[in-house]
Amino acid sequence: MRILVFSPYYPPHIGGLESHADEFNKYLSQRGVDITVFTPRLPKDAPESETRYENVKIIRFPAFEIISNYPLPKFWSFKFWKLFLGLFKEKYDIAISRTRFFNTSLLALIYAKIKRVKWIHIEHGSDFVKSGGKFSTAIARIYDYTFGKLILKLSDKNIANSKSSAEFCQKLAKNKKCEVIYRGIEIEKIESIPPDMETKNKYIGKTIVAFIGRLIDGKGISDLFEAIKILENKNIICLIIGNGPQVNFLKSLSEKLNINNKIKFLGYKKFNDAVGILKISDVIVNPSYTEGLPTSVIEAALCKKAIIATNVGGTPEIILGENDGFLIEPKNIETLKEKLEILVNNTGVRENFGNNAYKKVKDKFNWNNSIEKYLKIFLEILNTKY
Repeated sequence: MRILVFSPYYPPHIGGLESHADEFNKYLSQRGVDITVFTPRLPKDAPESETRYENVKIIRFPAFEIISNYPLPKFWSFKFWKLFLGLFKEKYDIAISRTRFFNTSLLALIYAKIKRVKWIHIEHGSDFVKSGGKFSTAIARIYDYTFGKLILKLSDKNIANSKSSAEFCQKLAKNKKCEVIYRGIEIEKIESIPPDMETKNKYIGKTIVAFIGRLIDGKGISDLFEAIKILENKNIICLIIGNGPQVNFLKSLSEKLNINNKIKFLGYKKFNDAVGILKISDVIVNPSYTEGLPTSVIEAALCKKAIIATNVGGTPEIILGENDGFLIEPKNIETLKEKLEILVNNTGVRENFGNNAYKKVKDKFNWNNSIEKYLKIFLEILNTKY
């Protein structure tokens, strides 16, 4: 079986979608599936092409971001057209796209309909985009009600990575079924990574609060800073793991709020290094405004950490907010501060939350189970003729 995947981002670009896409390909290829990935060349120093896991071929086309976190092909580039049209010379059994508002999903639509190839769309989002300001948010909503809706209606099969994503798909494409298949997580890999004791020893006696993810306004990091500002407990340090377009704004905000002595920007960290930092942290906060299924929350649970996360997207499918973490409403700074205060001041509650979250997550997000479900769908869809 040969599959062509149109992915809006792919490693070495960092994010939950990227890790999902790469691990999905890894475990699927182990079942004998031949995979080609067509994806933007971002970051710009990523190789133009490479082969991963023996039979996963990556083709990266020239791209740019006119809006942060929204890649577009360089349509004026001869190389883009050469690479895209080159796909039509190959024979694939199935095309796959990821997340309806990315341009790569439109490329998948064009390819699948011209080549008459079965097309599966995998949805990672669970709401309209709510970042980049009012204008960008309005444009994104218009796009979803036109092109996003078109993607979901014309695909042969829609699969969501969470129940909330499936509900959103059905909101845009009414009366069309959307199946839920949770992503897997490389649990053994996470459990084998040692804690970063060097970082921990820098902050002996302090409670370590951590955020991990892209530094964009939709992640709500400024709310975390505001909560830390009014937190009565002064003996904390907040580690920010990740990079993004908001980094300078957030550094300025920490100075403006006079909490820059409590905030440490660690920048981008490789997976093992990031997990090592999660393991020495006491509280993990994900104050995002929208989510699909936040990988960082799953990883925090597998590290047995106390979690505070906003009740958006698929987050309540990871922790219930019932003795396994705190679920709060987005943009509620006062509640975020109150929950932080409880966890910062109570080691027993932190340990209890972390252990309970770990138990719930460990069996739920399993790649072997996920791949079995995908393979079943592949065989079903290939037996359905046009």
